[in-house]
Amino acid sequence: MTSYLHRLIFISAILCLLLNSCTDRDVNPDSQTESEYKQYGTPFDKIPAAEDIVMYEVNLRAFSPGGNLQGVIDRLDHIASLGTNVLWLMPIHPTGEIKSVNSPYSVRDYKSVSSEYGSLQDLRKLTDAAHAKGIAVIMDWVANHTAWDHSWISNKNWYTQDASGNIIHPPGTNWQDVADLNFSNQEMRAAMIDAMEYWIYEANVDGFRCDYADGVPYDFWQSAWKKLNAAPGRKLIFLAEGTRNDHFTAGFHLNFSWNWYSNIKDVFNGQPVSRIFNAHQNEYNQTPAGKHWLRFTTNHDESAWDATPVRLFNGIDGALAASVLTIFTGGVPLIYGSQEVGVLNNVPFFQKSTINWNQNPAMLDTYRKILQIYSAERVARSGQNTLYAHNDVACFKKVHNHDELLIIVNVRNRNVTFNIPAALNNTSWNNALTLSGITLSGSLVLRPYEFYILKK
Repeated sequence: MTSYLHRLIFISAILCLLLNSCTDRDVNPDSQTESEYKQYGTPFDKIPAAEDIVMYEVNLRAFSPGGNLQGVIDRLDHIASLGTNVLWLMPIHPTGEIKSVNSPYSVRDYKSVSSEYGSLQDLRKLTDAAHAKGIAVIMDWVANHTAWDHSWISNKNWYTQDASGNIIHPPGTNWQDVADLNFSNQEMRAAMIDAMEYWIYEANVDGFRCDYADGVPYDFWQSAWKKLNAAPGRKLIFLAEGTRNDHFTAGFHLNFSWNWYSNIKDVFNGQPVSRIFNAHQNEYNQTPAGKHWLRFTTNHDESAWDATPVRLFNGIDGALAASVLTIFTGGVPLIYGSQEVGVLNNVPFFQKSTINWNQNPAMLDTYRKILQIYSAERVARSGQNTLYAHNDVACFKKVHNHDELLIIVNVRNRNVTFNIPAALNNTSWNNALTLSGITLSGSLVLRPYEFYILKK
């Protein structure tokens, strides 16, 4: 009898362990079990190293008259002509309807494409077409919160609550249209990672730009990237819209350079040029090898709520000058679809407002030349900077192996006489934009916002 009871107890213990193991697999975001999803297409094998990325952001509601994924497919040649090798799509999910302001960052279903933008098949067509042109595609991911009518809302413990047990909007924000997620809940975490995994397999996307990454715990990002990086035959791109240095150690490849954006605006408003170089160096002093900061003169938030580059930098010439500095100083350049044709007025993303792609063709041609130089020249992306101090002119030389690139930018809306630094005096260069030769000697009179990209 005793032996029989011992056997029963032993069997019960084994069953209990097995049951607990299964339950842990269901909710543990670190689980490395095989995905339930079938791979659509072939994983893209031309993912660029972080330092080689040229990123292009698409606001679907403004990008084409249809405001949909097909409109992006139709303009892929334009996107590719700018040296782009990573395409970032703003959120494509159904938008919440409760307390709504029609923001695409109020996500109602993480595993659906909104009919406003098309279908899963349209997204697959886009990734196929982009990959054929050597362009990776990353999706915008909103992990911190959902719409109030997301199906998850029935799981009250998946959301942050006040003392009375009411689900709340994200603390410290005025985002009344979204409900704050509770990252103490392991089931929610697992469901979130599962939803991200869905798009990697079902639409063959190549990574994520993560909205408000600072609002999500470090260990969640660590778990998510561990799981997604386990997908076979994959190299993925993870971009944090954040400021925390720990995003890099969590597994992000790129982080938003808000500090650069703030400082370049200040410099073009009269502050000394040294501010942008200090901002650049301060960011990279604490940055792990192989990780980079995303640099921009605008993005969807800034062009919607701040101003477009043409207004911020005092016209087309100023916008181009600011872009040259942003692209070549260091980091990874971002182009927001609209800036390359000099859109003047704000570009909303809570509603449709179609870009006029026929305006300012000369500006577009200059952007293409600038970015093609950047994409073609290793020294532009990997070169070490030597700075030549001046309050009104940004002048720096990039050197990589035996290649040299010299950038000179007048950041003022007036003529500036630039005395050639002794180390550069009587040196000869090729103008990479005009393909003509130039010898630097004595001084150079720079017109308002004039710039040079010179190559040895």
